[in-house]
Amino acid sequence: MNAKWLHSELSVLMIGLLLCLGNPIAAQKRDTVIVVRRDTVWLPRPTADTIMESQVKESRYDRRVHRYRRHWEGLIPTHSKIQYAGNMGLLSFGTGWDYGHHNQWETDIFLGILPKYDSKRTKLTFTVKQNYIPWSLQIKESRFSAEPLSCGLYFNTVFGDEFWVKEPDRYPKGYYGFSSKIRTHIFVGQRLTYDIDPRRRYTAKAITLFYEISTCDLYVVSAFTNKYLKPTDYLSLSFGIKLQLL
Repeated sequence: MNAKWLHSELSVLMIGLLLCLGNPIAAQKRDTVIVVRRDTVWLPRPTADTIMESQVKESRYDRRVHRYRRHWEGLIPTHSKIQYAGNMGLLSFGTGWDYGHHNQWETDIFLGILPKYDSKRTKLTFTVKQNYIPWSLQIKESRFSAEPLSCGLYFNTVFGDEFWVKEPDRYPKGYYGFSSKIRTHIFVGQRLTYDIDPRRRYTAKAITLFYEISTCDLYVVSAFTNKYLKPTDYLSLSFGIKLQLL
């Protein structure tokens, strides 16, 4: 019985080998040959994969949810900053958003710390800042890029009752002619950015170092009305670091 079974199996294998060796091209043109115990089975050639599209249409509710989520996602800050000086406080900590076709626009908000120095107490400052960076130039084939020009303006205020928007009654009308609580600044500067290797990114994907030269509305008026002032009297130099989070 075992001999007959072995002889039958060998016969089937030999037939399959002869078919493949005798006419290999014909065997390839036909389909796959599978040799089984009693017979040879020809399987049909596999067809190309078929992509099935869902016939379920997006409802009005689904579209509204997607828009809702997309709008809220736009409020997630894309970077954080720390800035030293700049008439915003000794140190200012902020966050902000990059946008534009090449992320050339930035909007930042800062909280700053102003030591008391000769005053009675330490003060807090609040700043809203708008930045414009027209160019970003990669340095050869490295991960460094330079931004030769950054410019913009920012509005700054100091928290405290001793500062005012409108002149108090104790001063003659028009005595000062400006607000001691809100300052408007303009600035220019430069930046250097390092794009962190994706394998080494933990908190941020890029780090930017920058400096800025700024002045405010009050300093500009003083510079024009007091010729003895030097640039160091009405220009401020500040430094900062930006962590690109998204």
